[in-house]
Amino acid sequence: MESKAMTTIKATPATGPRASLPVLSHFKYEHLVAGISGGVVSTLMLHPLDLIKIRFAVNDGVSKTTPQYSGLRNAIKEIVRVEGLRGLYRGVTPNVLGSGSSWGFYFFFYNSIKTWIQGGNSKKPLGPSLHMVAAADAGILTLLMTNPIWVVKTRLCLQYTSDIRLDESKRYSGMFDALGKIYRTEGFRGLYKGLVPGMFGVSHGAIQFMTYEEMKNRYNNYRKMPIDTKLATIEYIIFAAISKLIAAASTYPYQVVRARLQDHHHDYRGTLHCVQQIWRREGWRGFYKGLGVNLTRVTPATVITFVVYEHMSDFLLGMQRNSI
Repeated sequence: MESKAMTTIKATPATGPRASLPVLSHFKYEHLVAGISGGVVSTLMLHPLDLIKIRFAVNDGVSKTTPQYSGLRNAIKEIVRVEGLRGLYRGVTPNVLGSGSSWGFYFFFYNSIKTWIQGGNSKKPLGPSLHMVAAADAGILTLLMTNPIWVVKTRLCLQYTSDIRLDESKRYSGMFDALGKIYRTEGFRGLYKGLVPGMFGVSHGAIQFMTYEEMKNRYNNYRKMPIDTKLATIEYIIFAAISKLIAAASTYPYQVVRARLQDHHHDYRGTLHCVQQIWRREGWRGFYKGLGVNLTRVTPATVITFVVYEHMSDFLLGMQRNSI
């Protein structure tokens, strides 16, 4: 009788978070670690291009405190001349932290949500719409967790040696100094500036991941292989580059609006006011400032991130399978 009771107790379904939220059962740290690895490697290699892209994006042609650059080569030359080589790596700490955590959380949430939708069957195709849903949900969760880091990164990238009249509360000596000063002078809302255009930017990741996943799936279908079959490095490179170019070209304006809102040299009343001012002063071209630099940066950055992620996650998941 006692044995039967014990058997009954063991057979009782588990209660708690995992029972009430089935998606939690699909969380795998391997995707988090692999995503962080890809984000950190690509950021360290390409941060100078990110810094220049931000400086182009916030240049409204009116502010006299903003350095004027005629192009990418001129920007690199002027930054090194005025600020030294270290000037090309302003804001690198929050950028590494932000990119690493963003890519880590994004891949972590995306794969957890996707696996949950698939019911644990990685060979089950989702189709474009469900890929978009999984990517959008992952993007929103990631943005809410990392927006303060991006505000700090933008502010540090926009510290100029010519800012001699800038108030002391807006001079930042580093990441933690910036976090503290922004919170003290602007409150919690200051750390979430640019959140609204950032939410629109979730469509960027959704388009990118949907395109990337669909290309991988269709390619494997063409080869008559299961959709989760591992690809060669060159194939990951091609699919990552194409998906990023499509996403970047179609959603870039939100990045300009977001950077302007986070820039402490400008004082916009909100997202709509920022959009109106850009349109009035610069026309439609204003929404695409820095696009060339951005594509020069994000395409190789995405390729590096995705290739590192795919190989790292495959390695870690393989280790896990072999240990069972």
